[in-house]
Amino acid sequence: MTDGERPKARVLGLGVYRPRRSVDNDELCEAIDSSDEWIRERTGIARRRWADDDESVDMMALAAGRAALAASGLEAGDVGMVIVASCTSVQPFWPVASQVAGSLGLEVPAFDLNATCAGFCYSLGLARDLIGSGTAQTVLVIGVERTTDVLDHTDRGTAFLFADGAGAFVLGAGPTEGVGPVVWGSHGQKGGSLVLAPTWAEYRRDPGVGAPSVRMDGRRVFRWAAEEMPRVAQAAVDAVGLTLKDVQVFVPHQANLRITQAIVRGLDLPESVVVAQDIVDSGNTSSASIPLALERALADGQVHSGEVALLVGFGGGLSFAAQVITVP
Repeated sequence: MTDGERPKARVLGLGVYRPRRSVDNDELCEAIDSSDEWIRERTGIARRRWADDDESVDMMALAAGRAALAASGLEAGDVGMVIVASCTSVQPFWPVASQVAGSLGLEVPAFDLNATCAGFCYSLGLARDLIGSGTAQTVLVIGVERTTDVLDHTDRGTAFLFADGAGAFVLGAGPTEGVGPVVWGSHGQKGGSLVLAPTWAEYRRDPGVGAPSVRMDGRRVFRWAAEEMPRVAQAAVDAVGLTLKDVQVFVPHQANLRITQAIVRGLDLPESVVVAQDIVDSGNTSSASIPLALERALADGQVHSGEVALLVGFGGGLSFAAQVITVP
């Protein structure tokens, strides 16, 4: 198969699920020694969505997937593969992707991928290449998290950051390329900056150590993202033969508004570029944050179909991935 004959991947539809409950900083600070002003100043977050008991990981993933299918105009039966990015599923032996596929009545390849907050971009890169190779024609890619299940809600360093939700893309083959090559990698030697501790094995051996929860060296992660992600983002733009002047939308992982601002400065993005800031109302939803942020920008009328968007995911591992897409 020559390059001219290779199928081109494009995003056909976008869908999301936002949990019903919105938690503002004042409510959250009832459990931690902090304040609305302190949280806003350091993260930009005003409120976040926390899932109720009935809003499970598989339920949110399925809802986002169905919304993306509806937006694409396709039926569930058109899907040839399901990939779910998540780092908070607590049922590894029944992958979320296979649960979603089963609920859609599908018997197709389905698997979960964990690259933490870079997981959605990792999955998008894989789906693009699978379509390009002819292995799959239509792929449902979902990012979903219930980070509140692994939070210490009394930890002043993390309790205010993380949140829940799901977002999905339907990718399909088309005559023109709508998803650029993924630029990805990891700096695993620094991975101890963001971990779940103690491990589940340690907790099982000795419950007295306390339940596993997210532990993060926020300053180290901030420095790493601010220094490294501009280079990764630029490489993704270079990979499609464009310049930053061609980019109309920038959708970074919604980790922290200050990190987003630091990356924008590092890239020296033109002022005309729309920068997604869903972090303010949704918090950090890890692998779900990029589709959630893009959907919010579309719903608010800041972004329009057909525009060029630069996506950058980064997080635990320390993993990163970026690509340029055409907005569906």
